[in-house]
Amino acid sequence: MAFLSELWLPILLAAVFVFVVSSVIHMVLPVHKGDCGKIPAEDAVLDAIRAAGVQPGAYMFPCASSMKEMGSPEMQAKIKRGPVGWLTVVGPDGFNMNTSLMFWFGQCVLIGAIVAYVCWNTLPAGTDYLRVFRISGAVAFMAYGLGALNESIWKGAKWKVTLKFVGDGLAYALVTAGTFGWLWPDAAA
Repeated sequence: MAFLSELWLPILLAAVFVFVVSSVIHMVLPVHKGDCGKIPAEDAVLDAIRAAGVQPGAYMFPCASSMKEMGSPEMQAKIKRGPVGWLTVVGPDGFNMNTSLMFWFGQCVLIGAIVAYVCWNTLPAGTDYLRVFRISGAVAFMAYGLGALNESIWKGAKWKVTLKFVGDGLAYALVTAGTFGWLWPDAAA
């Protein structure tokens, strides 16, 4: 855990910088405007979901109970008839922005700690800025950017939207890489 005592400052500053950049991307720039659409006949759909007693959770529809059922003619007919999709339902207290922002910052700190761990175990003190930048940036990009691909691969999200989130991840990785390159310990430390 020596890496934490040596690299706590770049871990925390990278998290703060990423948090600020993400706030600008999502609240100031129009990059993500229109990522989500409104369901036609929203009130009727919401009434139907409430009437069905759908509880908070993640749902797939139509949903087979087994791989065997997935291949059945009945399930294939449901899929062909559509719609097919995913639904995430949150509780009646809904989406709490403060809680989500707190968890997002915690995720940024965790990613910074993982970047620090990898760099600490692969780069000696005194490594030049560009080498630290490349390694820390690659690790940060894997954490911030590549996970977004699953939304299109498995859940049918529009690739245009997913690629915007991959781009966000690249921006966060560059910020993290710059912070680690800037604050990497000297050889004399």
